[in-house]
Amino acid sequence: MKVRILCVSTLACFLAAGCSVNKLAVNMISNALTGEGSADVFTGDSDPELVGDALPFAIKMYESLLSGNPGHQGLILTTGSLFVMYSNAFVQGPAEMLPRDKHAERQAAMERAKKLYLRGTDILYGGLERKYPGFIGASQRGDLPAILAKMKKADVPYLYWSAAGCLSAYSLNPFDMDLGVRIPEFINLANRAYELDPDFGGGSLDDFFVLLYASIPEAMGGSKQKAEIHYRRALEKSKGLLAGPYVSYAAAVSIPAQDYDTFKSNIDAALAVDPDADPANRLVNVISQRKARYLRDSAALFFIDFDTGEDWEDEDF
Repeated sequence: MKVRILCVSTLACFLAAGCSVNKLAVNMISNALTGEGSADVFTGDSDPELVGDALPFAIKMYESLLSGNPGHQGLILTTGSLFVMYSNAFVQGPAEMLPRDKHAERQAAMERAKKLYLRGTDILYGGLERKYPGFIGASQRGDLPAILAKMKKADVPYLYWSAAGCLSAYSLNPFDMDLGVRIPEFINLANRAYELDPDFGGGSLDDFFVLLYASIPEAMGGSKQKAEIHYRRALEKSKGLLAGPYVSYAAAVSIPAQDYDTFKSNIDAALAVDPDADPANRLVNVISQRKARYLRDSAALFFIDFDTGEDWEDEDF
């Protein structure tokens, strides 16, 4: 499957660029590039740099195909979700781990990440609009509950990636009032996804809710109790094969609570995960463990009373 995808990707560039594109051929290529298992080419890799360097070309290739086949739901979902994934794993993530003196570089990366999140969610929202006319703007009109009620399990990936992209974009600039007033809308998307498929992604939705409920104020729907519940569910559903839930809890719950013991136990658990035990999520685990090491090594930045273990009594000042 992987070899076939790599071969047809070259052909796709020529087909998508032509003026007289054969619709059947484009559909065949679109189906091949978005079929079952196609994402494993990226998520199953163990080299984040290799994937990070390859994704921009892949995203532009999918965008090119999508421009010639705008109604292909597989292309819409793949293109939109890749924008969100790339922004999170290869723009925002590395920026968060930059040294404190790289403020300008960090800020520029965060602004870029926000734009990429919104590009992805615009595509995903467009796909949902095609499937459910009136979806865009439904929340403002009060029609969102009725439209969400029509959605099926197959729509869960659209809901998940849309909510993740929009809320991630907002998290990078909490003063963005245009996004801020839409937080209930984004939460409704995630809640409907959970109703339709609570086991989506082997606990991915629960991991998402850990970050969501722990990070937003109670007045906006935040709840430490709900974050705890979803943390336990994420661990159960992932069967201990994913480092993400441990890292999410350590960052979103333990640090704000200044609970170093729980922080350390979660970081240790994340680093103990074997990335090869779940080949389909190998890259996800490698990236999560990279963040875990950063959090562990930077604990003094996050905990006020952090003890470095150094004995300063004999120092000569």
